[in-house]
Amino acid sequence: MSSLRRRPFGSHGKVHEITPQSAGWRYVGFSLYRLRSGETIAEATGDMEAILVMVEGIARFTAAGTEWGELGERMSVFERTPPHCLYVPNGEAFEATATTDCAIAVCLAPGRSGHKARRIGPDGIALTPRGVGANQRFINNIAMEGNDFCDSLLVTEVFTPAGNWSSYPSHRHDEDDDPRITYLEETYYHRIDPKDGFALQRVYTDDGSLDETIAVKDHDVVLVPRGHHPCGAPYGFDLYYLNVMAGPLRKWRFVPDPAVQSILDRDQK
Repeated sequence: MSSLRRRPFGSHGKVHEITPQSAGWRYVGFSLYRLRSGETIAEATGDMEAILVMVEGIARFTAAGTEWGELGERMSVFERTPPHCLYVPNGEAFEATATTDCAIAVCLAPGRSGHKARRIGPDGIALTPRGVGANQRFINNIAMEGNDFCDSLLVTEVFTPAGNWSSYPSHRHDEDDDPRITYLEETYYHRIDPKDGFALQRVYTDDGSLDETIAVKDHDVVLVPRGHHPCGAPYGFDLYYLNVMAGPLRKWRFVPDPAVQSILDRDQK
């Protein structure tokens, strides 16, 4: 199995725990909890800031000394409705108790304080189409550059219809050379509908030193330490993924694969 593909530990409790140390990089962490109604989790953020994403279900939250009430609404990510999320700065703690069976993603990156805990969405998050033809997908931007409430995290959801491609035309963000390109590590948390299906993700560099094509299944996480990283949803299987990015600058600047430049030029006409 590819070293870039992380299978869940199981189907209950903390099923993913990716740290900068376990990933072999410096910035991004990602965890996922799958809880049954009534179960409680609690964590301290330490030197990381967190965005908690209610992937599915409903839970009641306390964070940074504040009761936030119940967050969540959709029972399936494939409803494509905006997510309920909570930002928790570094040096704080959070607790969540599941009201229904639920999935909670914990997106992590270095924090530097100065920001306050806050709700994110569903208000202000609108499902936005991107791309054309078989390259069309739909985006829920949770915390991208236009938001100034966090230090490092860039977080978004992507819905790719069956038969379509996303994170495409292929691009990379693996050099620290702003404004041409920025260095961003990235995780992809994948969901497939129907759940017994699969999708494809290729991670490759221009020089071929990294070139892996991964058949991802429901609840898999793919690490993108460098290189291009397109995703394909086979006919018959819809694809969702939650992206977490972070690096030394909170900017998303990328360079396309030279092989796809003609596609970009054509689509921009």
